[in-house]
Amino acid sequence: MITALVISLIVLFVLGVPVAVALGLSTSLALLIEGGTPLVVLAQRAFVSLDSFPLLAIPLFILAGVIMEFGGISQRLINFANALTGHFSGGLAMVTVITTMFFAAISGSSIAATAALGSILIPAMVERGYHRDFAGSVQSVSGTLGIIIPPSIPLILYGTAADASIGDLFIGGILPGVLVGAGLIITVVIISKKRGYRREEKTSAGELGKAFVQTIPALIMPFIILGGIYSGIFTATEAAGVAVAYAFIISVVFYRSIHFGNIGKILKQAITTTSTIMLIIAVAGLFSWVLTIENIPQQVAGFFTSVSDNPSVFLLSVVVLLLIVGMFMETNASIIILAPILAPVALELGIDPIHFGMVMIVTLAVGMVTPPLGLNLFVAGRIANLRLDELAKGMMPFYVAVLLTLLIIIFVPQVSTGLLNL
Repeated sequence: MITALVISLIVLFVLGVPVAVALGLSTSLALLIEGGTPLVVLAQRAFVSLDSFPLLAIPLFILAGVIMEFGGISQRLINFANALTGHFSGGLAMVTVITTMFFAAISGSSIAATAALGSILIPAMVERGYHRDFAGSVQSVSGTLGIIIPPSIPLILYGTAADASIGDLFIGGILPGVLVGAGLIITVVIISKKRGYRREEKTSAGELGKAFVQTIPALIMPFIILGGIYSGIFTATEAAGVAVAYAFIISVVFYRSIHFGNIGKILKQAITTTSTIMLIIAVAGLFSWVLTIENIPQQVAGFFTSVSDNPSVFLLSVVVLLLIVGMFMETNASIIILAPILAPVALELGIDPIHFGMVMIVTLAVGMVTPPLGLNLFVAGRIANLRLDELAKGMMPFYVAVLLTLLIIIFVPQVSTGLLNL
């Protein structure tokens, strides 16, 4: 059964079948070969995978992000970041990283951040003399912050799959996200100085103040979400509902950028994105169920503990595994399938579940920018008019930066747990 499951899944991936369809077909084939399991169980288990209150946060955070995007938040965040750092060497590339960090704390989606900001910033960087592959690479890798900095959809999925506190994961994701962002900014500065990219004109104090005031409503939103969760006022799912209401109110009342005619487009985009993610969650949960009834998690745990019971060795092994998986599998599916298998092993070895979750999320974030299935590369490449191989060449320094920060996260658990321990 497992042999049929794995072989059919690999064949479907090679044929280019979408991840959700491949997972569903391979699982169905395995159950047919095994026999004795009615196919109606497929529908039942898929429904059970979605029947979770914490998962309700996903469509709500997606809707909040779309509302903020239609509300013109992207341009206001760019204006504020440009006022802060635009006058430094490579300032516009720094603006890209900083703006994406702000946007990540609102949208929770890597692809949304790459698409919404890249359509503005990539052409702007090219126009100002930045190499096209550099502009696309900066936006691609910055987009990965969307799944590291809370509120993050993959963090919600990991918390659900590994039975970890989503609120604690949100708090735990702040410092790793800032650390990765700082690593990207340092890399941008080094490359920009080496290539002599021009600076923007320094913004006056008045213009900086004006840009800050216009951005205040958007910057307050992450504090409302995280503060409400950690103070116990509401759960992560309820926080998502608050985020939707807050985003709608400031977009309509404060910015006045959303009108009745926008509502249909906003809901359509949110529903399309949500449907794609939920389909993956349903079939990935079904796939994970088959692995569980075949005792694959126990076998994987036995394999890792037989190799070494050293937590650092285990984490490095997991990173290598996830880097490979991330090249070929979508991030959300990877989390749902692998988290229930690997998280119990980490717990048995004494690794904090929040620490392990952040190691897993940051590693899979690298998969968003590694060929052949790096979704951020496809989005940025389409905007920058670059082939995948051309964009991947410009990514090399950023791969090094993210992997170095990942090593810090691995060997310094306090990066992930420090705020929780305060």
